[in-house]
Amino acid sequence: MKNLLHILCTLAVLLLVSTKGYCADLQKGWNAFNNGDYAAAFLEWKPLAEQGDAKAQFLVGAMYSEGSGVHQDHKEAAKWCRLAAEQAYAPAQNNLGLMYYDGQGVIQDYTLARKWLQLSAGQGIPEAQFLLGWMYYKGQDVFQNYKEAAQWLRLAADQELAVAQTNLGLMCLKGQGVPCDYKEAFKWFKLAAERGESIAQTNLGFMYLKGQGVPQNLTEAANWYWFAADQGVTSAQVKLGMMYEYGRGVLQDNVSAYMWYSLGSAQGNKIAREHRNIIEKKMPPSQIEKAQQLAREWLEKLRG
Repeated sequence: MKNLLHILCTLAVLLLVSTKGYCADLQKGWNAFNNGDYAAAFLEWKPLAEQGDAKAQFLVGAMYSEGSGVHQDHKEAAKWCRLAAEQAYAPAQNNLGLMYYDGQGVIQDYTLARKWLQLSAGQGIPEAQFLLGWMYYKGQDVFQNYKEAAQWLRLAADQELAVAQTNLGLMCLKGQGVPCDYKEAFKWFKLAAERGESIAQTNLGFMYLKGQGVPQNLTEAANWYWFAADQGVTSAQVKLGMMYEYGRGVLQDNVSAYMWYSLGSAQGNKIAREHRNIIEKKMPPSQIEKAQQLAREWLEKLRG
């Protein structure tokens, strides 16, 4: 969950700084930020923050949080974020809630996290709506309530937040807080998958494979498994390996199957290791060498 929270925090920052309508006093900092001169942006925004401008306080806090233009300091980030949040600035309330949820720059406190997230969610910030829904789903500082969770997730999903769309799809699939509805689950998975959400892509592949909420289509299943597998989702790598091994939705190809099984096995998946060992006995050394090379190249690409 920590990586997810970091992503959401970053998204909230990026969404804010890309929004038009900043007051003229912030424009110099905004121009510097756009040009990649984060230190200059920080120097423009810091005096405004000290004068009590909520947007500038939020931006200064965000820069301390990310270590952009200034030495990274989570406690300082929380300080500035709190000043903006106390002025009812919704993105700051969201990020302060995230900090309390994750214990970043502050002592972890789900009660305070929920307080600030509730305020931000009420002002329509989708990241706050999602995390508030997640807290109801997990029963963190509240009684577990799937119906309440689904309501908050839907608000975020309607604002095109992919992680909320994915989790709402899972709730529709399982009938948690909403009626079990494969078509509705498929709808949300597809929206999130098209935005690159790997878990949604995996579930979409499964639904095409099984014909749940959509006519069975093995080619589509393989396509979506590939997108998720290429992002490192182990279960998708195993499923895609099986589709290549048995020629389902793709041409039968032991080299590709071996490659995906190898990648899944490298992440500790026992099924991937077992299938790789089985097909290895059917392959000549040249094919095994080729598959291993493809796997190495994929890992190098993933590592950047």
